Amino acid sequence: MDLSDLLSKDAVIARLKAKSKKQAIQELAAKAAELTGLSEREIFDTLLQRERLGSTGVGHGIAIPHGKLTRLDRLVGVFAKLDRPVDFDALDEEPVDLVFLLLAPEGAGADHLKALARIARQLRDSAVTEGIRTAPDADGIYDLLIQPIASSNAA
Repeated sequence: MDLSDLLSKDAVIARLKAKSKKQAIQELAAKAAELTGLSEREIFDTLLQRERLGSTGVGHGIAIPHGKLTRLDRLVGVFAKLDRPVDFDALDEEPVDLVFLLLAPEGAGADHLKALARIARQLRDSAVTEGIRTAPDADGIYDLLIQPIASSNAA
């Protein structure tokens, strides 16, 4: 699975202004609603419910909030580089500045897990995350996110 299958250029936000985890999730939900035609509130509530189970802050300044929605017909990703890192209750207790939102149809099952694994692999590559953090715009970030993983770097 390529990230270009679930992420479009217009789903990348180069400088998201958010003062908190909740605000970051709300802004991402708004963008996802714009892309999917679904209710921003429904998306936001689904993501908050998932966060209550445990933070999706995976460490190294990265979070991958995700959820399943009954009325969604495909996997949808939204990526944001935050203007300033926010506390995300991450596993390593470090603030988060890179957030990849993944939404999946209710019955996505294995595809949802494969997409999460693919996102995690891409963002584990330090060359990719360093590039994203210094990229000047959404196009540069998108290009880094969809590039093939160099197997030697993806430890």
